[in-house]
Amino acid sequence: MPETTAHVTAAEISRIAGVTRATVSNWRRRHDDFPAPSGGTDTSPLYDLGAVRTWLGSRGHTQVADPREELRTAVRFQASDPDRTTGRIGFVLTLARSSPDQAAALADLADAELVARAAEEVAELLTSLPGPTPASPLFSASDGPTLRALLRCVREVGGPAALAVLAERELEDSAATGVYGTPEPLAQLVAELLPAGVARVLDPACGSGALLAAAAGRGAITLLGQDSVPVQAQRAAVGLSLAAPRAEGTVRIGDSLRADAFGGLTADAVVCNPPYGDRDWGHDQLAYDPRWAYGVPGRAESELAWVQHCLAHLVPGGWAVLILPPAPASRPSGRRVRAELVRSGAVRGVLALPAGAAPPLHVGLQLWVLQRPEPGGPERKSVLFVDTAGAPAPGAGDQTTGSPRTGSSRTPIDWAGLTARTLAHWEAFTADPDGFAAEPGTARAVPVVDLLDELVDLTPARQVRISRTDVDPVELSTRTETGRRELTEAARSLLDAADLTGWTAPGGSAREWRTATASDLARGGALTLLRTVPDAKGPEPEPDGAASATAAPVLTGADIARGTGPTGDPAELRSAAPAPVIAVGDVLVRAIAGGTGPMARVADEGDAGALLGPQVHLLRPDPARLDSWFLAGFVGSAENVAGASTGSTVLHVAPGRLRVPLLPLDEQRRYGEAFRHVHELRARARQAARLAEETAALLTGGLTGGALLPTRTTASVDTGPA
Repeated sequence: MPETTAHVTAAEISRIAGVTRATVSNWRRRHDDFPAPSGGTDTSPLYDLGAVRTWLGSRGHTQVADPREELRTAVRFQASDPDRTTGRIGFVLTLARSSPDQAAALADLADAELVARAAEEVAELLTSLPGPTPASPLFSASDGPTLRALLRCVREVGGPAALAVLAERELEDSAATGVYGTPEPLAQLVAELLPAGVARVLDPACGSGALLAAAAGRGAITLLGQDSVPVQAQRAAVGLSLAAPRAEGTVRIGDSLRADAFGGLTADAVVCNPPYGDRDWGHDQLAYDPRWAYGVPGRAESELAWVQHCLAHLVPGGWAVLILPPAPASRPSGRRVRAELVRSGAVRGVLALPAGAAPPLHVGLQLWVLQRPEPGGPERKSVLFVDTAGAPAPGAGDQTTGSPRTGSSRTPIDWAGLTARTLAHWEAFTADPDGFAAEPGTARAVPVVDLLDELVDLTPARQVRISRTDVDPVELSTRTETGRRELTEAARSLLDAADLTGWTAPGGSAREWRTATASDLARGGALTLLRTVPDAKGPEPEPDGAASATAAPVLTGADIARGTGPTGDPAELRSAAPAPVIAVGDVLVRAIAGGTGPMARVADEGDAGALLGPQVHLLRPDPARLDSWFLAGFVGSAENVAGASTGSTVLHVAPGRLRVPLLPLDEQRRYGEAFRHVHELRARARQAARLAEETAALLTGGLTGGALLPTRTTASVDTGPA
């Protein structure tokens, strides 16, 4: 088995110790016993991770790095080895099932003892993991620090987070393309589109197992999964054991299209987020495959191959929900297959999601809802189309732009609202397809005969577009006038907020001050750091009659970014301990950096009583020592957040590393009032921008649709000399 000593850079040492890069440089110069470089170059030296930890411990420096980043660092510099990864994934299952006392006992073991215990525990689990049993030893003597980092990650962040880091390392060397993860809110929506009571659910491209876990949450008791990437299949097997311990799970490794591990099996439901744009899906080898009951998919139509594969695994009347890119709905090469799917009644609905709902974030994905035709079953005369991508979200006036990517103008996804609207349309359609009441521009049940034209275009935006007959000119005129008045009032309010007279420069240079980290302030009692710790095992089921509807809402990172009140669903809050309850004056900081919108805000009466979401840090200041708005303004600054963030693609904010100026309370309050004014300016700008967009859209639609006439003006006409 390849052995590589774990190394870290100076930047990673600073993240582990919770100090700046400059501090690490000072340590190197001033302390002769600081570990010497063991690799790298003169300009970019690398240090032995174990030696660094020992040195930090001898100096009393507490490690404050995010547990995921620490685990990522521990595995990054070791050679990729599938057997070793298998062992670590198995150890995650052992750790997640351990009680707090058992986990603490493992943490107290010496490295050699920890390696031996891990090898012993994992050996008993290997038969339950997909793939052949590893022939080589799972762990070596050098694996102690990595297993310790894994232990900390599972204890503090949860088993799923640890599995994601382990899979990430293996996927870096994988040749798989077009494979994307499924966010939990989207997985929940997919599961809720299935009818209640489905018992056996299959996912032929299961990835991490998110869709199967969501189906288990809806009552599925038999979970079947397959994935062509071994580490994903193993991750799914362990993840399902944690998320659905009462369900019977079976996960296999292999390409479902070429080597179906469940050939001949039928399920009550199929869920799938298949690979996209795969031209090497087996077109030549599978040309005469019996699964192509609706036509042989073209080489460029791998998604339609997956659609038919899923239908072939359904019992008559069974349901399938697939997450697909928009191209299969309209690509000319798939027209004949789409026509047969529609004509047979297999396609029941196509639901468009907004861009950013799931990777790839720049694409607006679609949900295809399918039902296998039943011999002699009822005729299906229409297909439901829902365009949530173009529909305005409820409460849009409280939203701002934001995105997981810095600099993007994408609006954060309001999953609670999107899910509620989508399910409302779907339930109304399934209850009475013939009597479905269309919502112009958002939802419409289109007759099958209208779809079977020369294009067979199943793009929701084209099928739900508003026609001239859907618009009442009088109503539209009233709406535009109301919007104009609201916009005028919002513009005046914005002008008032933009009055920044009295904001002056300090002189020839910027003001400087001494600062302390939030961790230092917490140790001194000036503030308290709180967060919600996810539970790897998931929430315990509520007792019969539990009033979950009365639970407090959850405040999420997206709520902070877009300036809304708490919108999270308490049913999805998986916490190892009761989540902190937000109080007025608490400072709320997003745990994931990036995007637009504020990184921090002060909790008001609308936030009070809500539960703290897992992607939010809470700083509760002592009002006798710290002003809330002063604290929020400084910890939410871009420079401060950048210095306290770890990670590469996703930046996780370490709250203890945020720095706060040490100023007298009366001076803090002056800064606090200024930051409160900035907050008001941002909120009023959001409102004015929203109203301007809405009013402009109404006016444009009314003019182009003939429901509004331009204002008549008197113009002088130059008729030339008399």
